[in-house]
Amino acid sequence: MSSISVSTATILPAPARPHTRLRLTARGRGVLLALASVPLAIGIAFAALSGGSAIASGADAPAASVETLTVLPGDTLWSIATSIAPNADPRVVIGEISRMNVLRGGELQIGQELAIPAQYVD
Repeated sequence: MSSISVSTATILPAPARPHTRLRLTARGRGVLLALASVPLAIGIAFAALSGGSAIASGADAPAASVETLTVLPGDTLWSIATSIAPNADPRVVIGEISRMNVLRGGELQIGQELAIPAQYVD
């Protein structure tokens, strides 16, 4: 008679794979940048081509007439404000004239044309 011996096999774990990092070369970075910029370029081109249609026609807006005043030698914003609106607070009138004409610091030039707010026009 023969004897059979049974033994359990030992399972050894497979060696772990080394982790590799992704490395981009200069050419790879260029290609990645080009691929990422294509949608941006398409969006800019689309906006530039279709942007003209967004301009309002102004057909529904009433025609607004703007009164202007020419700055003379010796004129200041205070003197202009008191002459066009004698019953109003000059500081409020100066603020509205400055906003309407985009004046920085209230500096005026002789011969400059100033737009006057409609509420102060006779």
